[in-house]
Amino acid sequence: MKKLFIVVALICIYTISNAQSLIGGDHILKTNLSADALQNYNLTFEKSLNHFMSLSVSYATMPKRNLPLKELAKQFIDNPNINFDNFKVANNSITVESRFYLGIQKMSGFYIAPYARFGNMEVEVPVNYKYTYTPAPVQGVSLPAQTISTSANLTGTIRSQSVGAYFGMQYQLLTKLVLDFWVIGGHYGTSNGKLQADLPTNTPAIIATPALNALKSTIDQTNANPFHLNTIVSGNSIITNTEGPWAGIRGAGITVGLRF
Repeated sequence: MKKLFIVVALICIYTISNAQSLIGGDHILKTNLSADALQNYNLTFEKSLNHFMSLSVSYATMPKRNLPLKELAKQFIDNPNINFDNFKVANNSITVESRFYLGIQKMSGFYIAPYARFGNMEVEVPVNYKYTYTPAPVQGVSLPAQTISTSANLTGTIRSQSVGAYFGMQYQLLTKLVLDFWVIGGHYGTSNGKLQADLPTNTPAIIATPALNALKSTIDQTNANPFHLNTIVSGNSIITNTEGPWAGIRGAGITVGLRF
């Protein structure tokens, strides 16, 4: 019986060793196909630290596009003067994570992954507004007040820092091909940003002052709870500073990679 146990143990050791040799390498380079399909292009490098733990770094970028989930955004940014049809966003982020695997092989099987994410979101927010000004008299004749309807683009960057965790399963499909299936997870943190809209530098004060005051008043009507907006007039510009919490969900996703 003891000899049989030794033989079985030796066979298991040989099988695992052979599998590891077949899989080969402590590194995986992969991309999330689900995110790529949504134009959120990404690349992840994962390195095994020991039999049950790895460390990875990811970079993701999304080119400027119309605001996704527009109707949902309207529920969080309440201002009828914001033109959501032309609201544009772009973003990039760096994610650092560690993974704790429960499988037999390195970087394989069920895992739990705490992570930290640092993101920059570029935004372009069109705001419609009206202002009234009184033209300067012409040859001593007063002119009637003029009401102008126009729009301005608030542009800038919102930076976020958040931490979270998610879990999933990673499998070896072929000799070097890896399938990584994210199940569910999420992150939470803080954000701050600076958005700015500028009037032309040659705008006369008789127009610039009422225009800037009207634009500030329009932006001040925005209810973006739980985000806090603070808008000021600076020279020929409007500056809106933002701060608030930052949260996200890592839903189901399919990632494929090459192990080496």
